[in-house]
Amino acid sequence: MIQIILVVFVAFLAGMEGILDEFHFHQPVIACTLIGLVTGQLLPCVILGGSLQMIALGWSNIGAAVAPDAALASIASAIILVLGGQGRAGVSSAIAIAIPLAVAGLLLTIITRTLATGIVHFMDNAAKEGSFKKIEFWQIVAICMQGLRIAIPAALILALGAGPVKAMLGAMPSWLTGGLSIGGGMVVAVGYAMVINMMASREVWPFFILGFVFAAVSEITLIGLGAIGVSIALIYLTLSKMGGNNNGGGSSNTGDPVGDLIDKY
Repeated sequence: MIQIILVVFVAFLAGMEGILDEFHFHQPVIACTLIGLVTGQLLPCVILGGSLQMIALGWSNIGAAVAPDAALASIASAIILVLGGQGRAGVSSAIAIAIPLAVAGLLLTIITRTLATGIVHFMDNAAKEGSFKKIEFWQIVAICMQGLRIAIPAALILALGAGPVKAMLGAMPSWLTGGLSIGGGMVVAVGYAMVINMMASREVWPFFILGFVFAAVSEITLIGLGAIGVSIALIYLTLSKMGGNNNGGGSSNTGDPVGDLIDKY
């Protein structure tokens, strides 16, 4: 019972963070890790969270386009992974389920945001009355509604129990799970492409190239890659400061200090 309460609480936090973006509990790697902590299945949930995080890198709300619901996908797939009892072997099946869940979560997002529009009018009326307590009350109601958007589906999945979940996972044919896994890998590539498209600039491309080159060297561990990344960041910051203070050296001062230094040399 304590684990059920903690799982629903984590789901509630993930739903709220989908709007607040303060502690990023809605991010797959954090949400799945928290589910793993409270259920005692940390390792498979961390692997699931890392895999889903790669997929969700390119998910973002751009204009009127609403991104798939990463919070619902993370929480629901982690719960299904735990209830299935397959451990690391069930990660691929959980990922396959997470993708359609993320798309289905868009419906819940639209419903809650539509209801939040009405709450805004209540807050407007409270502002006309000069009642800050009412404004805070409706603000809390709106945020809690976002939490329930994830907590209620999580509770429903828990109510089904491990039996139906195992039967559902076992009934999935190998061609379906394999195909969805391949599709999930393609989604990862699309996510990376969207991130690169948003971040691409003249001074960033060299870092992308170095990153892919270093990642191809199998002898370098993750700690080594992290050390290389920190070193490159420190070098970039040092050159940026030099470029910003080099006003008398013929620099064009285009707002790209590293680019100005490269152009000068």
